Parts: sequence; C-alpha cells; structure tokens
Amino acid sequence: MRSIPAGVVLGLTFSIPCFADSTSRPEAPFDEIVVTATRTEIARDRSLAPVIVIGREEIERSLALDIAELLRFHAGLDVARSGGPGQATSLFIRGADSNHTLVLMDGVEINPGTLGGAALQNISPDIVERIEIVKGPRSSLYGSEAIGGVVNIITREAPAGRALTGNAGGGRYDTREASFTTGMNVDNASLDLSAAWLTTDGYPTLRANDVDRGYDHLSLNLDAGVSVGRFAASLRHWQAEGTNEYSDFLGAPVDQDYANRATAIELAGQATEIWSPRLNLSRAVDDIEQNQSMDFVTTRRDTLDWQNDLTLGDVQLIVAGLYVSREETAAVFFGTPLEERAGEGHVATDVRALFIEDHIEVGRHGVVLAARYTDHETFGAETTWNAEYGLELDADTRLTFGTGTGFRAPDSVDRFGFGGNPDLEPERSRNFEVGLRHSLDAHQRLTLNLFHNEIDDLIEFVTLSADPFIGENRNIEQARIRGVEAGYELRGDPWRLRVAATVQDAQNLTEDTRLIRRARRSLTFSVGRAFGSHELGLDMLATGDREDFGLPMSVELGGYVLANLTGRFALGEQWGLRAKVENLLDADYETVSGFNSASRGVYIILEVDL
Repeated sequence: MRSIPAGVVLGLTFSIPCFADSTSRPEAPFDEIVVTATRTEIARDRSLAPVIVIGREEIERSLALDIAELLRFHAGLDVARSGGPGQATSLFIRGADSNHTLVLMDGVEINPGTLGGAALQNISPDIVERIEIVKGPRSSLYGSEAIGGVVNIITREAPAGRALTGNAGGGRYDTREASFTTGMNVDNASLDLSAAWLTTDGYPTLRANDVDRGYDHLSLNLDAGVSVGRFAASLRHWQAEGTNEYSDFLGAPVDQDYANRATAIELAGQATEIWSPRLNLSRAVDDIEQNQSMDFVTTRRDTLDWQNDLTLGDVQLIVAGLYVSREETAAVFFGTPLEERAGEGHVATDVRALFIEDHIEVGRHGVVLAARYTDHETFGAETTWNAEYGLELDADTRLTFGTGTGFRAPDSVDRFGFGGNPDLEPERSRNFEVGLRHSLDAHQRLTLNLFHNEIDDLIEFVTLSADPFIGENRNIEQARIRGVEAGYELRGDPWRLRVAATVQDAQNLTEDTRLIRRARRSLTFSVGRAFGSHELGLDMLATGDREDFGLPMSVELGGYVLANLTGRFALGEQWGLRAKVENLLDADYETVSGFNSASRGVYIILEVDL
C-alpha cells in the first residue's frame, strides 16, 4: 500500500519531485531515501547536509539492547551512560551539549520539557526499522533543541510477504529478551504491530558500590493506515514503560518507573498536480516516578504540524508550513513542586512557528534555503535559518557548503527548578561546514567534512552564596566546537566495511576548559563478510581521553577501545541464530566518572520468519 512508512510523519507526501542529475550515474547502494534532512524524501547522496542512516540489517547484526548502543559506533556521536541498561544516557553530536540534540520518534519530538535529552535508553531496537541522524543545526525546520543535530527513529512495519517475525534470547547479567512484528494488508488498508520485552539483573551502576541494579522494559508499536483516492490517513502509536533500578549519590539502592509515549494521526496526499499537503496531530508523553519518594517529572506535548510541498517543474520544490504546540510540565524535586516555584497550578508553554524551505537543482548546482519564525511564549520571537550549496565537480564528486543557526529554549527546570530563572534567554548557535563526497565506484565512497560551531548564551548555574547555598541559572557561557570527520565505506558482496575518524576541539571559551564527556579523537570501524547465508562481523570504537565533573576539580577519563564480535547463522529457510560477544577485549572504561560499563559478555538470539 505504501512506498514509505506511514509513520514517517515529517515529509510524508505522495508526490515528490526527482530532480534531474546533470550526469548519469550507476545505481549505488548509498542512494537510500531519507526524509529528516529536508522534511521531504530525498536520496541520501543528494542531501547537502551530512546524514547517517542506520538500517534494519545493521540494527539486527548489532544485538544492541537500546538505541544508544547503536549510535556510539558512528563518527561524530559521543555517548555517555551512567551505568548499565536503562541508566541515564546522553548523546553529544559533534561536541554540542546532550540537550542540543532533537530526537524524533516517527517525526514526533520526544525530548522532555524537564530534564534535557530524550530517553534513548528506553527505545528498543527491535521495534525500529531505521535511524536517520542529521548533523548540524536544523532549527530552521524543527525549532528548539536542534543545535547539534536531529535523530529521527523510524519504527518497523511487517516485512513484505511475512505474517510474523520474532526472536527470543539473552545473555550476561541474566539478560532475557523477546520481540515480534506482524502485520496485514487488505486492499487499501494496513495494520502493523511490534512489541519488545527486556529484563536484566544488570550490574552495579556505581564503581564504589557492589549492588546489581536491574532494568525491566516493555515497548509496543502500532501503525494503522488507509488510503482513499489520492489521500491516506494513518495512526501510529509507540510506548515504552518499565522500571529502572539505580543507586543514588549516597549509594543507596533506589528505583523509578518510567513511561514514554508518542501518538500521531496524519492525513496526507496530493491535492493538485503541484500541491501535496500533510496535516499531523501528535501527542508526546514523558513520565518518571520515583518509588522511594514523592518525586516525579512529567511532560505532555500536543502538536499540530501542517506541511505543504509545492513542486515547481523538475528543478524546484518549496516546503512551507505551520507548527503549533502546547507543552505542559509538572514535577516534584526533593518534595518541592515545580508549580510552586512557577507560581502557577502547572507550567505550560505555547509555541507557534512558520517555516519555509526552497530546494533548487539546476545542472551541477544544488541550493537549499530554509527559515523559521518561532513565537515562543517563554522568551518571544526567534528566527533561524539554513543556507546550503552543492556543486558537482564531476559525476563522482560533490562539494558542499553550509551555514545555519540554531537555538534551544530554556526548559521548565531551567526556569523554575533549583536556581531557576524565568528571565533566561535561549541558547543560540551558528554553524559553518564544508563537505566533500567522492564515489570510487558504485560500491565505495569517501567523505570529508569540516565543521565550526559557535554557541552563545549557554545556561550555567552561578553560586551566589555558599552559606546558605544559593544560586541562579544564567546565560553566561560561550562554546566553540570545530573539527574534521573523514570516512570510507564499502557496500559490496560479500564484504561490507565502514571506517571513520573524528578530530574535534570542543571548548568552553568562558572558562577556557574542554567541554565534558567529549573525546578529542575517535575512530569507528565496522567490517563484515557474508559466507553464503551466514555472516561474521566486527564493530570497534577507539576513543581518546575526555574530561568530566569532579570534586573539587574536573577529572580525566582515559581513552579506551571497545570491540563487539557479531555473527548471524541461517538454520533453515525460516530460522536463524544471531550472536554477539560484547566488549571482546574486556575493556574497563568509564563514559561518566564513577559509573561502571559492561564487561565482556555473550548474547544469543534465536529468530524466526513465518
């Protein structure tokens, strides 16, 4: 029924222009379709912004327990985790802060309005079809948070011709998991359902503790769609819930219940020969409840997103739309309600925005111009923009230039939590980038990107009094991040190979220090070889030292090499076995000071396609 998933709610249209290339080129495996970079369908190699695509095959090979485990093996993505499965996880794209990454679930924003970055640790790879990561600012298309980049997680549909796919298995730390995906198509209607379950005893989160802390997780994804004539309607719902055990700052064992949800209803189609509208209504929920106290945090966000694609001949596409949202947050921190600090019964934020983007491709030249006007209840108006240009030097080589701005609006905890300041201004950035892509042949590609990002008005807690301890959040810091990424990728038969290196300098200019938890140098390496219907693979991450919080001064976390050995073995036409040796070298490393990481472990999954 659908050429792309109905859940790709941003950029879903039924008629997208295919810009003519100035030169003919062989079909390449790098031309997969992406939507996140421009809010419309575009071949990955035609995108002027750097895009990473993690497909279903890579997800299955990895045996990753959550999305963060996948992201860490890609260039420019630093992942920090406070312990094992289910523990708080941060993603730093090209050195920007963890709350400078916008995370979408099928196009619906799932960043909470209270505690920074999205809960990547609660997203099961078993319900994910692919992940698109766009590096660099995209506030011109998506608004707040999109300073470092955007991660769009696109959930699964049932494979064509299969009634049911499922798996079950487990491994070290008494880890057990199972999942299934099923679906059906009847005439112009479809229904897809996926579910994933995970439980693990875990290991001690703190290095100074010997109490294992476990994690229980259950996620569900539902996608229903129907088409009538030139229009289609879809309903998609994702939810994840469970219990996360951890140790508090004093080492006491505690736990919390969590729930994350994203629901979207969409109507999309082709109204005229040149006009393709899309209307999306969504709700996102983020809840955490402590079980040893009355503390909790919650976010509810309702959004209307109306996008219109206008195709003007073979060389131009204009995307324009309206965005309206209401975000409501509530919390109790150490017994004090957030609402009391705000002086209101609840904390609500209204956002309205208009956006427009123009794509033009003529001959060897490509241009993308985008702008967004945001009317934010907290701080007023903000205008952000992107300008990108691509030049085909020959049939195999493309040079790209890009610049743009981004912003992050202060959240409700910044404004009304401890040290809250309702007069905070947004954090603002400006990015510059130069890229080069060269195809050695249809199966091999080289990439090179240089980037420079300046971020102003960073929010920092300022101590005003030591006794009693009093402070306030203020816009006082500046950061500069610059670096280079280089990569090589081979997609052939029977080999696949990906290697990429990142060198970056992420500096706090105000304090003349390194930004914490970002490595200056990192190398990622992934290789695999098929042996008929079987495959063996190796994923590696080599990263340099980094700094982190410490008392009374910052501490240095040593570099490390992480290697995962993977295998996939066919047991017949419908049955298969996947296996992984995680942390093959048994490296002892920290991504957050004082917190443990997983030791060597073996994981095995039995899978079936019926």
